[in-house]
Amino acid sequence: MEQPKAIEHNGKPPGAILFMCGLNTIRSPMAEAIARGMLPQGTYVASAGVRAGERNPFVDVVLNEIGLSLGRRQPQTLEELEDDFFDVIITLSPEAHHAALELTRANAIDVIYWPTIDPSVAGGTREQILNAYREVRDHLLGMIESRLVEHRGSL
Repeated sequence: MEQPKAIEHNGKPPGAILFMCGLNTIRSPMAEAIARGMLPQGTYVASAGVRAGERNPFVDVVLNEIGLSLGRRQPQTLEELEDDFFDVIITLSPEAHHAALELTRANAIDVIYWPTIDPSVAGGTREQILNAYREVRDHLLGMIESRLVEHRGSL
């Protein structure tokens, strides 16, 4: 089976990555926390939403299960970002992808789309809802590991 292609910017791993989704409440902050835990310390990682949203407590639960935390971080929009220089923008929803393409029309920023389901539409028991969030967490873990983390000594 062919290995997924690593994301590169000018032939090297990106030094600044932005994860984007619709509200910056589930997918993009989850990806930000996972990437911060897996990527080299010098890599700048941020996340933002197209629109303002409220922090989602299920994200805290499923990140805590793997030893990660958002800390005091609150959802933010693109306009609220402190820094707007990124090598790559990884979008996790169609809305965010369209916004990122519009935003970067005149810039040399790579925009990559990782389709990721929205677990907030899951219904059922608390455990069934948490399982939907775990699926998103595990999907993002796999994508970040296969596309962003440098694999050394792999066969």
